[in-house]
Amino acid sequence: MQRWRGLEDIPQDWGRSVVTIGSYDGVHRGHQLIIGRAVERAHELGVPSVVVTFDPHPSEVVRPGSHPPLLAPHHRRAELMAELGVDAVLILPFTTEFSKLAPTDFIVKVLVDKLHAQLVIEGPNFRFGHKAAGNVQLLTEFGETYDYGVEVIDLYVSGEAGGGQPFSSSLTRRLVAEGDVTGAAEILGRPHRVEGVVVRGAQRGRAMGFPTANVETLPHTAIPADGVYAGWLDVNGEAMPAAISVGTNPQFDGTERTVEAYAIDRVGLDLYGLHVSVDFLAFVRGMLKFDSIDELLVAMAADVKRCSELISAYERG
Repeated sequence: MQRWRGLEDIPQDWGRSVVTIGSYDGVHRGHQLIIGRAVERAHELGVPSVVVTFDPHPSEVVRPGSHPPLLAPHHRRAELMAELGVDAVLILPFTTEFSKLAPTDFIVKVLVDKLHAQLVIEGPNFRFGHKAAGNVQLLTEFGETYDYGVEVIDLYVSGEAGGGQPFSSSLTRRLVAEGDVTGAAEILGRPHRVEGVVVRGAQRGRAMGFPTANVETLPHTAIPADGVYAGWLDVNGEAMPAAISVGTNPQFDGTERTVEAYAIDRVGLDLYGLHVSVDFLAFVRGMLKFDSIDELLVAMAADVKRCSELISAYERG
């Protein structure tokens, strides 16, 4: 899959294509419907499929300080899109100048002049251009002038997550923030993932027999509520069952919120400096402060046992 950052990265000889546009944070099951349809129609038409997205999130430029927690960084979104069969991802730098681009200018400069869109696939509430003034109706009207079609796909899927609300990135962020990683996984179609580099912490876990990888997460990452979770620590493609702790470590009066993962029954791991992923399967318990270190050790042993049981049950299907 080709990855372009900015319009200037698009090959000069790029031909017609099927295009879909959006933030697509998380590439959740609703997003997968639209992207999957774009890939399907591209195959039918014999042209490549392109996903257009933005960096940073538009809200950060339009309303500085309002950047939402991210469910997936751009490289992860690209990986997920590649798995869906997308041929190219275009990341447009979302600047103040770009935010002022009129919807009609966006259509001409991006869809027509650069991507030579033959078909555009979007959800019913798609908005674009300055002050989000462009909509599906305008996109369709200009398609008659510039020789591209528009297909509107209902991206709304619902299930038990969020009490039956339509699946969305905002709902997923809320569930993650509440610690409902099971509900978030239903929407995403996979466990919620947090990534970062393993850094040196206080090494208390190592001293207590539970050495943890202290993950310095990427900026704006959507991190689950404080607590203990079952999941996996992924290192260079190897997913190791893990007990995961999120919080400030109240037992030792900590103030910095961290994500730490203990790879269950793995000995001698040296992960410092490595980029790792942590996948959250299930919430185990909230973060507590115990009366003694001995009580903490008993609780940690019980946490690890419970995490092992949850992971084994999940992997058995």
